[in-house]
Amino acid sequence: MISAAQIRAARALIDLTIDKLSAASGVPALMILQIETERAYDAGPDTFARLREALEDMGIAFLDAGQGGEGGEGIRLSRRPHEVDGIRPENLNATNDD
Repeated sequence: MISAAQIRAARALIDLTIDKLSAASGVPALMILQIETERAYDAGPDTFARLREALEDMGIAFLDAGQGGEGGEGIRLSRRPHEVDGIRPENLNATNDD
């Protein structure tokens, strides 16, 4: 199961608000806030799974302790956020303006 610190770090890494994560995961914003502050006594494994799935869809990879080198659990980008939706900056031009 992912940790509160990983969720906080993932949101910070991709500049994601609690409200946007709530909309993407279906988890209420208040529950996400409680999870991040480690006060979500009602949050079950399915809640964490929905958060993980939503964040992975946004380009976050979750790392277990020791995965990818020494250290504890963590996160990394599996792809850049702009690769999820939109056009890469170097491909922007007048023909694809909306």
